[in-house]
Amino acid sequence: MRATVLEDKSLARHAGRFVWLSIDTENEKNAAFLEKYPWEAVPTFEVIDPADGKVAYRWLGSVSAKQLVQRFDEAERAIAKATGDDANGLYDRAVQLDAEGKAKESAEAYEQALAKAPKDWQARGRAAEGLVFELSQSDQFEACTKRAMEMEPGMPQGASRANVAATGLDCALHADEKETWRASAITTLEKAVRASLKYDGLLSDDRAGLRAALMDALDEQKDEAGVKAQALDLLDFLEADAKNATPEARAALDGYRVSAAIAAGDPGRALAPLTLSEQQLPGDYNPPARLALIYRELGRYDDALAASSRALEKIYGPRKLTVLDARATIYEKKGDKAGVKKTLEDAIAYAGTLPEPQRPKRTVARLEKKLAELNP
Repeated sequence: MRATVLEDKSLARHAGRFVWLSIDTENEKNAAFLEKYPWEAVPTFEVIDPADGKVAYRWLGSVSAKQLVQRFDEAERAIAKATGDDANGLYDRAVQLDAEGKAKESAEAYEQALAKAPKDWQARGRAAEGLVFELSQSDQFEACTKRAMEMEPGMPQGASRANVAATGLDCALHADEKETWRASAITTLEKAVRASLKYDGLLSDDRAGLRAALMDALDEQKDEAGVKAQALDLLDFLEADAKNATPEARAALDGYRVSAAIAAGDPGRALAPLTLSEQQLPGDYNPPARLALIYRELGRYDDALAASSRALEKIYGPRKLTVLDARATIYEKKGDKAGVKKTLEDAIAYAGTLPEPQRPKRTVARLEKKLAELNP
């Protein structure tokens, strides 16, 4: 979004509505801020009420410039603490509950808002998105899946309908495999996601994410040929999209490029674009870190370690653990047990230097388990 949506000139007239602050979640100087205002994903947007310093409104994920302006309006209503028992008031209540981290209660409020809303309610699409998202966040996977299937067919084509389908599909994939409704739901929502690829007005990131969601669904169904075909489709899309993208916008989708190239069984297809990203964005650790993964898949372990070293020269904060973890797998593939052990030890030691709010406990636990398995 920083390289595309936030550069949209139409947003200039809204500059004075908020005081803008961009937080580098990897920098230890921001640890105190992150302790008070935790984040769950990238991008996460939070609107803080200056009266009490609490989060009044938040959303996760990318939006278009038009959707961003709609979020501005909702955030201002949240700060004004708008109330009421009509659809708009209940919607604002759901937004407030989400900001407080009360996903289950937020889902209930969204449901109530949708029940009271007139057919032409402008916020219906965003409320539907909010409902399935909160059901997913509160692990209500069956309800999330079924509500997505109920709402999606009647929604106008666009980002909200695509997001409802994709979130519903993700919920179905997370449901217990023993559930009798799961298989048919995956099939239904997979078709809905595939249809959404043709919608106008979606961001490139959305289109790539939808294709990745289809890859996940096919992988869950153990359809190897389907995964490969979908991965090739994603690669074709990324290559076509890159022709008109800025270096920053193109590189923002490189993560999809890596996973698709590996899933397609053709990791070398990502080498040229990732090398270009590293050349054009010399201060960014992501391109060499991703190159390391591709070289690893190609069996070019010395090149992989060299790329990993270039990434480690630039990276800092919690994400350094991800690069070190990947580096350990390179040594493992190379058959260098001493290299694996030292890299894991370095990663765990570095984790101990991170401020508590920035220390990813699950990642550290996983690294410690790996190291323990090397030293039975």
